[in-house]
Amino acid sequence: MCGIVGYVGGGSAKEMILSGLKSLEYRGYDSAGIALIRKGKLLVRKESGKLKALEAKVGGPEFDGPIGIGHTRWATHGAPTRENAHPHQSGDGRIAIVHNGIIENFMELREELTRENEIRFVSETDSEVIAHLISLYYDGDLFDAVRSASRRMRGAYAVAALAESEPDRIIAIRKDAPLIAGVCAEGGLIASDIPALLKYTKDVYFIENNEIVVVTRGGVQIFDEEKTRMNRTRTHIDWDVTAAEKGGYEHFMRKEIFEQPAGIRETLRRRIDDSGHIALDDLEFTKEELDGLERIYIIACGTALHAGLIGKALIEKYARIPCEADLSSEFRYRDPIVNERTLCICISQSGETTDTLEGLREAKRKGAKILSIVNVVGSSVARASDHVFYTWAGPEIAVASTKAYTTQLTSLYLIAMYMGLLRGTTDEAACGRLLGELAEAPAMVEEVLKNEERFIGLAKEHYKKEKIFYVGRGLDVVTAQEASLKLKEITYINSFAIAAGELKHGTIALITKDVLFFALATQAALYEKMISNIEEMKARKAQVVAIAKAGAGRIGEVADDAFFIPECSDEIAPLVSIVPFHLISYHIAKLRGREIDQPRNLAKSVTVE
Repeated sequence: MCGIVGYVGGGSAKEMILSGLKSLEYRGYDSAGIALIRKGKLLVRKESGKLKALEAKVGGPEFDGPIGIGHTRWATHGAPTRENAHPHQSGDGRIAIVHNGIIENFMELREELTRENEIRFVSETDSEVIAHLISLYYDGDLFDAVRSASRRMRGAYAVAALAESEPDRIIAIRKDAPLIAGVCAEGGLIASDIPALLKYTKDVYFIENNEIVVVTRGGVQIFDEEKTRMNRTRTHIDWDVTAAEKGGYEHFMRKEIFEQPAGIRETLRRRIDDSGHIALDDLEFTKEELDGLERIYIIACGTALHAGLIGKALIEKYARIPCEADLSSEFRYRDPIVNERTLCICISQSGETTDTLEGLREAKRKGAKILSIVNVVGSSVARASDHVFYTWAGPEIAVASTKAYTTQLTSLYLIAMYMGLLRGTTDEAACGRLLGELAEAPAMVEEVLKNEERFIGLAKEHYKKEKIFYVGRGLDVVTAQEASLKLKEITYINSFAIAAGELKHGTIALITKDVLFFALATQAALYEKMISNIEEMKARKAQVVAIAKAGAGRIGEVADDAFFIPECSDEIAPLVSIVPFHLISYHIAKLRGREIDQPRNLAKSVTVE
């Protein structure tokens, strides 16, 4: 969740580090700091709060130099204070480190260092032990000291270190936490995520587990844990740097909501050939492989899991393979039935979600094949997979995911049809109909977005509500879950989603005149049942706002208010019906004065369990 940036070169390290850290603000953070070497002296500045607090402390020319590391911290061990902020220093102040991840045995190491080496700790963090360990092993070679210290640490980490006596290089190492490196005209760079480097280079090296990176003005060298030099091909990142900027929008989230039609179009464009057929050249399954599968697991967290739940229904319908959608954080702890006849589909926007990565690794250990759906080329999930299906949403900066979700759904439609066609469990006519609708989906989403004023009105009417429920049936249950999550994430309103058929089994006891229900009724076969559920809510004085497809006129008579999405099939409806809730949540959050792009306690890329 933290952001790491490092630079060695001929320019201003401070300028580059601050620029990179600003590009990583979307990850979420509560403190920030920089360590530089200037004229042979290690200098450290850090502050709690946002980057502007740090910038106020490092404004003068006396705090700058050609080499430095920077960090934005999201508190795990210890409160978000200046003392707990990174960089952390060794006792003599001559070594500084920044760290992303969690050191699981830090208490054991801390007690040992205090007892046997009389080291005095000045923070509550797990990260400070790294600085002291490196110092303990340091005899003039920072590379060897970092390598030796890493052998004592258990957990997940990306660490970058500076030594005052080695003012020409940064040493970094990673294990189960993201780290990339790059080279620009001015020098060598490292960071924890791509946007930090985009201003300076689009060609990056992805660092693998247990690899050590030496960053100098001349470039980047990568070594394995046995000190063998690695030959690594650079990956070109095809993102425009302006794609990671607001572009005139007040918030990244609103920008990304309105980028959804383009993201869906691009994800489709790259997978549909000139004759209008699905062409998934990046997947290399055979009919025999798919026929040999006993089951498919979809593993993901949060919004990606909701996409997976829709994907489960699509795969079972089109490919006729038993499929489960499972929480990444629970998957590997329940000893799932996984073997060489299992396919795991791992979904992650960033491709760095630790719970999903660990679930992936557990599945691989048991013999499963891995297909990943990710948005970031060369990410950890992608590199660990047998097959990769990239979404083409472009960088998503806001913590609350919108365009990543709809491009993940688009990907799952294509994968389900591809599998069904390959197995012969669906025909070209059925897939042609669905593909035709998918081609129209961007226009449908644009039609919804044109009604933003309508959703602003709904937000103004209901933004003071403290209890908001979302209900639906069939695929609408999943849309309700995702809509409720968006509201919770950015408005902090206590909300939850429920299958409408479960209302009678407990939740109905909570209904009062103060409760607002958003009722989804886009599934034709279940439409009449949803009408009955709405009547049920209205009989108990609840307020009900319905979302249905054009032509479903009766629901407007039953609910207090209704919005109609363009006419489409039940299967395509989740791709369109979520968009009104993106806008409603956004505008409620704005009216309540929330920090929309960086909600409290949340981070974009969850890189710890």
